[in-house]
Amino acid sequence: MKRVVVGLSGGVDSSVAAYLLKEQGYEVIGLFMKNWHDDTVTISNECPWLEDSNDALLVAEKLGIPFQTVDLSEEYKEKIVDYMFNEYEQGRTPNPDVLCNREIKFDVFMKIALSLGADYVATGHYCRKGSVEKDGKEVFQLLAGKDDNKDQSYFLCQLSQEQLAKALFPIGELTKPQVREIAAEMDLITADKKDSQGLCFIGKVRLPEFLQQKLQPKEGIIVEVDENDEVFVLQTTEFNAAEDAFKYQARKLDFSTANSKVVGKHQGAHYFTNGQRKGLNVGGTKEPLFIIQTDVEKNIIYTGQGTNHPGLYKNALFIKSDEVHWIREDLRLKPNEEKQVMARIRYRQPLEKATLYQFESGMYVVFENPQSAITEGQFAAWYDGEELLGSGVIS
Repeated sequence: MKRVVVGLSGGVDSSVAAYLLKEQGYEVIGLFMKNWHDDTVTISNECPWLEDSNDALLVAEKLGIPFQTVDLSEEYKEKIVDYMFNEYEQGRTPNPDVLCNREIKFDVFMKIALSLGADYVATGHYCRKGSVEKDGKEVFQLLAGKDDNKDQSYFLCQLSQEQLAKALFPIGELTKPQVREIAAEMDLITADKKDSQGLCFIGKVRLPEFLQQKLQPKEGIIVEVDENDEVFVLQTTEFNAAEDAFKYQARKLDFSTANSKVVGKHQGAHYFTNGQRKGLNVGGTKEPLFIIQTDVEKNIIYTGQGTNHPGLYKNALFIKSDEVHWIREDLRLKPNEEKQVMARIRYRQPLEKATLYQFESGMYVVFENPQSAITEGQFAAWYDGEELLGSGVIS
């Protein structure tokens, strides 16, 4: 009998995942990950880990499976929290959920599971696993979940073949309503529990306050850039090489000489991110202001009016060579190769047509249509149909 360790988070998805595995005849062990102790930055009563671990325990008892709690808060602090502070400090916007899956759930947690004699680790993610045979050996595929509305393959875009080999996603074939229905039929305490929001396993965090623990407030100016400024006019010069053309399209615009005006003050450019409109506290504009760029060195926030402001849009992004990650290593592009794909630059974004161009220096992802708020530090992921092939950190 194969042994599976399920990451029971105290939510409905992982509860039903555990139930389904038991039904399929696996020997199931429930493990709750405690990743956070500091309650000073979580918004009170919103998914405190105590209640979650208690719910996980009650689900395990109901299903008649062994249960224990593992404390991974040290690893979590080092691999996720410290990394986040570091990224924000440099003016980038990290994605803790993607990292949490790569560094915690399918690494630290997986090693604990394997030490308990597990054959697999299972989670309540809405995605599926497939496999194809290549040169006589099995290659694993990460596929989108059946529920279009909940597909979470993006969050697993950094997994490796080794991690996928040991992973199971029992609810990937189901929709959220079906999952809730099963939980209700089984009378699981988590059946009607709201989905958790916020940082994976920390709960709802007040981000500015969370960041302020490490990053000191520093007053700076908010600048509004005119949408008709010539900084947005694309040069029509011919580029000698395709790489130079993409580099030009993916470049960071220089707003220092743009036609702009100071419209307010902020407490630190490192607290803000591209595309953000909340928290600026600047009134009196015809349309809402959106952040089009932050400059953490000069501590300036550049904004533009409305969702159609040209400062928000770019049709290319760059990923450095060492940050290009392929789940399907067998499909990795060699320098000067290209591939047409569907891609997204954030979770829940509809897939967009794009072409990957691989060079020695790294890879350009060039979209057919310009994309809003491409943000440094976030992950771009590319797909072929339902299959997520790879991803990389936007630089």
